[in-house]
Amino acid sequence: MNEFEIDKRQMRRAFSRAAPNYDATAVLQREVCSRMLERLEYIKLQPSRILDAGSGTGWGTRQLMTKYPSAQMIALDIAIGMLQTARGHTGWWQKLFGGQQTAMLCADVEALPIAASSLDMVWSNLAVQWCNDLPATIVGLHRVLKVEGLLMFSTFGPDTLKELRQAFHGVDAHNHLNRFADMHDIGDMLSHGGFAEPVMDMEYLTLTYDDVRSVLQDLKTIGANNATAGRGQGLMGKHAWKSLVGNYEALRRDGKLPATYEVIYGHAWKPQPKKLADGRAIIKTDFKL
Repeated sequence: MNEFEIDKRQMRRAFSRAAPNYDATAVLQREVCSRMLERLEYIKLQPSRILDAGSGTGWGTRQLMTKYPSAQMIALDIAIGMLQTARGHTGWWQKLFGGQQTAMLCADVEALPIAASSLDMVWSNLAVQWCNDLPATIVGLHRVLKVEGLLMFSTFGPDTLKELRQAFHGVDAHNHLNRFADMHDIGDMLSHGGFAEPVMDMEYLTLTYDDVRSVLQDLKTIGANNATAGRGQGLMGKHAWKSLVGNYEALRRDGKLPATYEVIYGHAWKPQPKKLADGRAIIKTDFKL
């Protein structure tokens, strides 16, 4: 097994445990979702069926329900605890804003149990970084979209938690953080996966903390624990903890410890096919009779 491969069982358990308290801590996740929604304002699309892939506790799902009140929503998450929490929120939301229905599906984004060409939009906020095979995942997302359907997503880039990564360097022989794909590589994956006109951009967002324990506690509270195959299996020893704290303290600025996130945003369209199922080419013309 690749040492950076995500242990999906561990990941599922961590997010399910985190679900009851997730919304109180997931400040960054909501901020990124809000910025995605702002980008959506510039896209002309009236989807009738939307998948929220990696929907968590449903905050983003509810924002999409408000923006597209006539659309059918599908909220998909790998952690049953997240969906159970989302169902509690969505119930009162539907009563307040009408009878709009949201289907909830416990499944892995890497193996979508959804019919081909059945969705107008796939939305995914900070979820695809948990995929072991991102190119194959992108092909799967392409499969479920209708022609001229939209994929819109955010994920983390390689500089995410660079301070924590630096602080862990040399502490022990284990992996302590996930590995994240580069923005340009993701753009190439979209093109190779059949998408047209991928648009990618990136920004850095930095949270600040009083101490190292608070950084790690925040990650644990939202379920973003280290779930790689190369992670340590026991508690960190006193010597390792002291080294970690000392390394991170060297990065303190203006009285605070920084935790930087490289946030990648992307969207792309599923184009008209160039060939029919029987291999015949499709030739577009602008001629009008």
